[in-house]
Amino acid sequence: MRVLVVEDFEVLARSIGMGLRREGMAVDVVLDGTEALGRLASTRYDVVVLDRDLPGVHGDDVCRSIVADDSGSRVLMLTASSTVRDRVEGLGLGADDYLAKPFDFSELVARIRALGRRSAPAVPPTLEAGDVSLDPARRVAFRAGRRLDLSPKEFALLECLLAASGRVVSSEALLERVWDEMADPFTTAVKTTVRRLRAKLGDPALIETVREGGYRIGAPE
Repeated sequence: MRVLVVEDFEVLARSIGMGLRREGMAVDVVLDGTEALGRLASTRYDVVVLDRDLPGVHGDDVCRSIVADDSGSRVLMLTASSTVRDRVEGLGLGADDYLAKPFDFSELVARIRALGRRSAPAVPPTLEAGDVSLDPARRVAFRAGRRLDLSPKEFALLECLLAASGRVVSSEALLERVWDEMADPFTTAVKTTVRRLRAKLGDPALIETVREGGYRIGAPE
């Protein structure tokens, strides 16, 4: 899941970003509305965590722009005010959800995951291929009944491949969906993570490398 965090209080913004990365999300962080619009013009995000009171371009205007672009990005609006009027105004702008500060981080994660499921094409609650199954909501994966001990990046990569239902997913697409602005575009992160994931999945091999194409689970449909 690719997430954009737009928050002008830098300490909070960086803290949210680090926490969400530990949850296996690909996260970009910006500190004002102008930079947010620039990122949104070049990158498709599943969820935008948007502070309402931003310098530069106000959060309300950023929200309006996201809605007008019809990109499919879901907006979780943050604000220091918890009044009903502010919540109604935020949702009236087109925000999908609203969270008042201060908030519990676990609630933030739960709300982002729920919005992420709404932004993506409908997929079964459990993703399966052969004897491998993955439950995105519970964050668990199994092979032949054996629970797989996966890192957040390995889990996210396997989730992307299973969701593709046998279609080829390019290394570039995996880098965009599983990693974030912290990743070097020339890195071998995708290849290295695929190698580790294959080792943990065991035999018979499940992930196929497609020459000059990318990776897929099993045979194409």
